[in-house]
Parts: sequence; structure tokens; C-alpha cells
Amino acid sequence: MMENLIIQNMNIAYQGQSAIKNATLAFEPNKLTGIVGPNGAGKSTLLKGIMGLTPLNTGAVSLYGKPLKEMINKVAYVEQRQEIDLSFPIDVFGTVLFGTYAKLGFFQRPKQKEKDLALNALEKVGMATFKDRHISELSGGQLQRVFIARALAQEAEWLLLDEPFAGIDASSEKIIIELLKQLRDEGKSIVIVHHDLHKVQSYFDNIVLINIEVVAFGTVSEVFTATNMGRAYGEAISEMISLGGGTNVK
Repeated sequence: MMENLIIQNMNIAYQGQSAIKNATLAFEPNKLTGIVGPNGAGKSTLLKGIMGLTPLNTGAVSLYGKPLKEMINKVAYVEQRQEIDLSFPIDVFGTVLFGTYAKLGFFQRPKQKEKDLALNALEKVGMATFKDRHISELSGGQLQRVFIARALAQEAEWLLLDEPFAGIDASSEKIIIELLKQLRDEGKSIVIVHHDLHKVQSYFDNIVLINIEVVAFGTVSEVFTATNMGRAYGEAISEMISLGGGTNVK
């Protein structure tokens, strides 16, 4: 358990309404884990709670046996594209270089080591030739790769991505999922909020199925059952099952 990212009894509420209720999870390292559930289920809230971006009413988050706030440099968070201010005057290289700032002391500026980290990260995601472009000039898929590069420049061991495939074309999605699988195979631990149930089995090793409360957590084959899906999605499960083999609900 010492190697896991652990959530214990997380509760988050907005104006007295539960957004996350009694969530206890242990994310395995070196896995691609998907967080799935219906709209309003608390998927993004769960990630923000882990990162301390949303206050917890109760609960704790730890990594390697220590409070996450003491290990926060080990975790990189990639927000939803709609939350990014594309008018901010920064180019691609500057965006990725920003990932190195977490390890710099106050008033320190990036040196050649940090610049090399940023360039290597851009090369890793296939975006080095775009380094001088303003981020507003990028497509959705290109922007996601840049923010993954920022996480790599941070030298984070855990990557938490909120809906990275939302609003991007199929070819960009294929590039990104193959990149994330490669990073997993190289030792990164990756957690992704995802909504497309048809791709769960081909994308992820483990799944968190959530609807305010954690419905199920485990391997895809363990979680992706008609019983669990019915508990999470209610009447909508009949529609999903009728879609056929794309979801492979058992």
C-alpha cells in the first residue's frame, strides 16, 4: 500500500449537497486507471479533491505513505481544456517550461537543465516543432499533448488528467492514448476522467466507477458488469447494453 495513491473517507459537499461521499480508494502505481460515471457523478471533483483544488469536508489523501501535500511535486494535474485561459500570452515552450518551476526555489529562474527538460518533454510528445507557437494556435489534441509535456517536465510520477479526450478528433485521441500507454509502460502512473464507455476496455487497466459514491473499483473485467453499471447509471444501463459489443457489459 505504501506505493499507492490513497484516498481515505473523502467527502466533498457544495452548499450542503454531497459531491463525493465516503470515497476510499487505493490507486495502483504503473497503471492506466479510468474514472467513469454519469454526468454529475463527481468524477472531476474527485480529481480536484485529490489535488487539493477543492476543499475536503472530511478525508485524507496520501502518496508513498505521506500526506499528498508533502509529495505534491510527484503528481501533475492536467485540467479540462475549457478551464485553460488560451488568451494568456505564453508560447508552447513557456507552457512546458512552467512544469519545472515546482522544483525551483523562490526567485530562481529556469536554467539550461530546466530548458532541456522542457524540450525533451516536447520531443517526447511530438510537439517540439511547435515550441514557438502561441498556445491559442493549437488544436485540441495538440494542446493536450503540450500539457502532458508540462507534466513530464515536472518529472511527476503520477499524472491526473481530467477529460483529456473531450472535444478532440479521433486521430488526436489515438495519438494521445498511445502516448499515455507508452508512459505507463515506462513507469508512470496515470489516472484519467473519461466518459466514453465504448473505449474503456481498450484504454484502461483499472476502473473507478462512481456516482457520488464509489460503486466499484478494480480491473475492467471486475468492474464492467451489468450489475455495477446499473447501480451507477440506473435505467440508462438498458440503453448501453442495447448498444451491443462496444461496451461488452457482462
